[in-house]
Amino acid sequence: MKRFIIFFVGFFLFIGCEDVIEIDTPTEPPRLSVDALIRIDESEPITDVIVKVDLTSSFFGDIEAANLDEIRIVNADYEPTGPSDENFIELTETAAGRYEGSKNTAFFTKGALELTMTYDGDRYLATTTYVPTVPIDKLEQGEGELFTGEETEILVAFTDDASREDFYLFDFDFNEYLVTDDGFYQGQTFEFSYFYDEAVKPGMEINIDIIGIDEPFFNYMNQLIVQAGGDQGPFQTPSATVRGNILNVTENSDSESFALGYFAVCQTFSRSIEIE
Repeated sequence: MKRFIIFFVGFFLFIGCEDVIEIDTPTEPPRLSVDALIRIDESEPITDVIVKVDLTSSFFGDIEAANLDEIRIVNADYEPTGPSDENFIELTETAAGRYEGSKNTAFFTKGALELTMTYDGDRYLATTTYVPTVPIDKLEQGEGELFTGEETEILVAFTDDASREDFYLFDFDFNEYLVTDDGFYQGQTFEFSYFYDEAVKPGMEINIDIIGIDEPFFNYMNQLIVQAGGDQGPFQTPSATVRGNILNVTENSDSESFALGYFAVCQTFSRSIEIE
């Protein structure tokens, strides 16, 4: 009876509030939103490339797949290995907004790489170079707790390369990411805990990647992770415009008509763990 009364009163309160409240939301012209993080495993002779391109709309609007006129990756420093080899890779649309191709891994690991795209008469360009990283030394389940006691602790350890300044992106599966730099552990072994919420259950297998990134990409991902709040993942369209490295280089183009997203080519080491 109590539940019925509460619902009955709540129903009349609901229908009694019919005033429409209009809220002005930010608007901006549609932009390309590009996920062009290429993960390199140097132990594999061939690298499969997947680039996802969407078209954003107004605030709270739907996201549509972008139908590009052309998309390719060029390495002017690359020396072809034979007459059928080229210093570029042309990507083909395999599904709406999804562009794929394959190339020998050596193509990506030396020289300056350029991502070029043409869409609706505009030309977009992003440049990057290959960023190395280090493998994961230890990946095991811990027994620590955080807030509710239902979390799952994962212990991760890796040894930083003392010969360079390193920045890292960790992909913890389920659209969960973390960035860190070696400012406080240069050349040392660094161990930390990462906690999953109660959605992670015994018997599940989790894949974890350590990805080498440069400082500009580190700063970009740090902003997106803060915006995403761990709910949607940083590769979803952000609620505010975060400028990446993909520029509109069309002649006489507006300096504000850049694309969202980032082009990066990064060495990646992967490990998996089954939750007990």
